[in-house]
Amino acid sequence: MSRILVTGASGFVGRALVPALLARGHQVISAVRPNHESTKAGTGARLIGDIGPDTDWRAALEGIEVVVHLAARVHVMGGDGQDQEAIYRLTNTEGTRRLAVKAAAGGVKRLVFLSTVKVNGEQTPGNPFTEADPPNPVGPYALSKWAAEKALAEVAATTGIEVIILRPPLVYGEGVGGNFLSLLKLCRSAPPLPFQTVKNARSLIYLGNLVDAIACALEHPAAAGKTFMVRDGEDLSTPELIRKTAAALGRPARLFPLPIYFVRFLARIAGKSAAIERLLASLRVDDAKIRRELGWTPPFTVLQGLGRTAAWFAAESENTGKHIP
Repeated sequence: MSRILVTGASGFVGRALVPALLARGHQVISAVRPNHESTKAGTGARLIGDIGPDTDWRAALEGIEVVVHLAARVHVMGGDGQDQEAIYRLTNTEGTRRLAVKAAAGGVKRLVFLSTVKVNGEQTPGNPFTEADPPNPVGPYALSKWAAEKALAEVAATTGIEVIILRPPLVYGEGVGGNFLSLLKLCRSAPPLPFQTVKNARSLIYLGNLVDAIACALEHPAAAGKTFMVRDGEDLSTPELIRKTAAALGRPARLFPLPIYFVRFLARIAGKSAAIERLLASLRVDDAKIRRELGWTPPFTVLQGLGRTAAWFAAESENTGKHIP
C-alpha cells in the first residue's frame, strides 16, 4: 500500500482513478484548488493554487510516496499561437518540472506522468507508434507535453526519483467530453454519414483500461524510468467505431460511400478540416512494451468499454438534472 497524491483528481481520468486506487488498498490524497470540494469518500484533499513554476507543493507532498500527475491544461481560449504556447508551457511543462523537483526533495519515490500519443505525432501513415520512435509533436499542447517529458527526465537524472510516462491515445468512457461525446451524440441522432469507404485504423483506450495501466505503472518495480504506450488492444476504423458505438446505443449506423477527396473538400468549405481529418487518418500505437515488461493486459475489451460508455451516456441523457443535449 502506498500513500499517493493525485493531481487532477476531479477530472475525467482522476474521478475514475481515485476509487480504483482506494479499492487496491492505497491511501489517496487529492490535490485540489481552494474553491474545490474534496472528491471521493475515503480521500483527503490538500489545497494547491494554479499549477505552474511557482506552485507551493510543500503541504500537499508531506508524507507522500507516489505522485500521479494527471492535471494539465488541454485547451486555451483566444490569443495567438505564441500566447497559447506560453500558457501551455507554463502549466504543462514548467508546472510539471516544479512538481517533480519538489516531490523529489520531499522524498517521493515515484512519479507517474500522463502524457499523450500526440508527442509522437498526429498520424501514422505506416507502422504504429512505439516508444522508440522519434517524437514529432505538433501544436502547442503536444509540444508542452514533450517538453514536460524531457523536464522529468532531467529531474530524474539529478535526483533519482523514478519517473514513469504513459502516452495514451484517445480516451473514452463514463464522463467523456470533447470529440468522443460529439460522436456519441452523432450516433444517437443516426444521420446518414459519408464514411463507409474510409479504411483507416485508430487506437483508443477505455477509461477503465487506462486507470488499470496507471495503477500497474505506479505499483510495478520494473516500470521505473520507462515510457509506455497504452491502448485497448483492438484498433478500429472510423466506420467500425461508428457501427460499434451506434450498436451500443441501440441505434442504426447509416453509412454511405463518398469519395474521400470530396469529404475533405466539403470539410474545407465548412471549416471543419481538422475535425474531419481525425475521422479519416490513422493513428495507431503499439503497446507491446507494457504488456511484455509489466505483464499488463487491459481488463476491458473495446465492446465492453463502448457498452459502458453508451450506458453512461444513455443514463445521463435521461436524467433531466444532467441532461446531455
